[in-house]
Amino acid sequence: MRMKVSVKHTVDRWFNKIAKNPALSITVSILWLMVLGWVAFGWNLGNIGLIDETEPLFAEASRQMFVTGDWITPFFNGDTRFDKPALIYWCQAIAYHLIGVNEWAVRLPSAIAAFGLVCLGFYTIQWYLVKQEELEQVSRPTRRYLTSFIAAALMALNPETIIWARTGVSDMLLTGCIASALLCFFLGYAGGQGENSSPLHPSHSPSAQSPLALSEAEGIPNALFPNKWYLAFYVLIAGAILTKGPVGIVLPGLIVVAFLLYVGKVREVLREMRLLVGILVILALSVPWYALVIWRNGWNYINSFFGYHNLERFTEVVNGHSAPWYFYFLVVLLGFAPYSVYLPASIIRLKFWQRSHWRSLERFQQFGLFAWFWFASIFGFFSIAVTKLPSYVLPLMPAAAILVALLWSDLFSDTKTRQTIPVSSPTPPISASLLRISGWVNVVFLSILATALLKITHILGTDPAISNFHELIEKSGLPVIAGIIWLVSAVSVAGLLLSRRWNYIMSINLIGFVAFVIFVLTPASFFIDRERQLPLRELSAAILEAKQPNEELIMLGFKKPSVVFYSQIHVNYLKFPQEAVEHIKNKAAKGLKPSSVLLLAEQKKFLKMDLQPDDYKNLSTKGAYNLVRVPFKKMKNEKIDIS
Repeated sequence: MRMKVSVKHTVDRWFNKIAKNPALSITVSILWLMVLGWVAFGWNLGNIGLIDETEPLFAEASRQMFVTGDWITPFFNGDTRFDKPALIYWCQAIAYHLIGVNEWAVRLPSAIAAFGLVCLGFYTIQWYLVKQEELEQVSRPTRRYLTSFIAAALMALNPETIIWARTGVSDMLLTGCIASALLCFFLGYAGGQGENSSPLHPSHSPSAQSPLALSEAEGIPNALFPNKWYLAFYVLIAGAILTKGPVGIVLPGLIVVAFLLYVGKVREVLREMRLLVGILVILALSVPWYALVIWRNGWNYINSFFGYHNLERFTEVVNGHSAPWYFYFLVVLLGFAPYSVYLPASIIRLKFWQRSHWRSLERFQQFGLFAWFWFASIFGFFSIAVTKLPSYVLPLMPAAAILVALLWSDLFSDTKTRQTIPVSSPTPPISASLLRISGWVNVVFLSILATALLKITHILGTDPAISNFHELIEKSGLPVIAGIIWLVSAVSVAGLLLSRRWNYIMSINLIGFVAFVIFVLTPASFFIDRERQLPLRELSAAILEAKQPNEELIMLGFKKPSVVFYSQIHVNYLKFPQEAVEHIKNKAAKGLKPSSVLLLAEQKKFLKMDLQPDDYKNLSTKGAYNLVRVPFKKMKNEKIDIS
């Protein structure tokens, strides 16, 4: 017990020293964020090849923009690609210009978006806790720093964020825009009561300078936006619209309106937000590209993007992506693991149903309530949508991190104030029974996770690109390492619960997840890349070396967009062997030059073409794929039975 108290005193002394030295506090915060960002988003970011099927579609469309200079219409493999708006392509093309056409450039926009969001989340938590200390007239640097450190770690170190921040698609950029916009909205909303205050200068003292005076002194015109956080909100909304379309304004709009209706401040806040001017800002930033792409492509773009990729995805099942009503419960449970087990306690702690209580609080004290509306609105919106994908709920992960971090903040306080919770606190302290139940659920969840990973080969399906997939997984030893990591974590959490040292439990979960990333996920990603994607990259290099001018490349039986990106040539996708044979014979009959085609096929599909050894020349075999050259002279008069 004496050692336990000594450790607490030491920690409190450290954070008190940090809080009293602004330069030191900034340095420590920056170092923490940099370490988090590097481990979560930067480490080995570009050392793994592009992952089929989606990532190369974005990478190649961006490369086409970079090469052709056409920054309006995205193209892939010679066809227009209207799935997503242009912002992600612009960001990747700019990255190509800065660091070259490579995997780092493809994923850099996603990593930067994730890192920027984590930094803004860290700042917002710090700001909120400082305001709470000012109201309570007590300084609690230990609670403030530990809570903000954990909030940033939870935002960065969860499976959903790790995956999409390291993937060169639009999902993380959308999340960065939407989540950052919501944080900016709350900073604007909470930083001042009405038009005559600013979150950058939160003093309520009558002697404090007005935002107008401060802005004029800084030479910044603020007649339209006295509160610059609201302006940032509108700019980020425009970014979200340019990243994924109408959902970029629908989601944050739904969250903000639902929150304001609940706290009874709709008219008041919309006036101070300069809503009409804000809409003009959004339109001015987002509409020009849409106008240009529609002007150039007409109804083809309107029907494809607004009809198929937006309306139909919400009202109908698209590409077979259907799922049961409870799908997103599982996605959040696993995508925010292992901290997701504390979400129920985090939500119960808020008592969000006590509307009169929340409406009576200062604006900044409604931060937890705002995070709840953020989480629930996105969860409900996509649960209603018919098409379901795990990435759709990525924008709620920052809200989940905030909710759990605020739950944990009840356990962090300085030694002198640990025994009391001020009356002005927006939520009562977490009950011991609620924390104890959540803790044991944590132990059970980690134990189940460890068992599942130890038996992963019995759970995973087969991969046609890797014939001996299960055997290779077993030989790698990764399932055993993963199982040990989470079993040790489960035992450690159980030990902390029994000794009532609850405030260390989240650290165990975070350490376990970091160990899992370093010793399991990273080696597994290299292993899968070597077995699944490397053969295609090697074949792409072989294609570049063997291809004759104007020689067609046919891909039979599968679609791997990475071949288009790495070979940088057009690929003709054909699904069936008979279709490929007929296509080659038609070209042979026309006497086209050159008098051959390159054929990249899965070995099983290639065998079904029933070609004789003299009918083709084998150029390369990698993994499950064959690259051959088929001369026309062998196909012109030959009858081939592939029934």
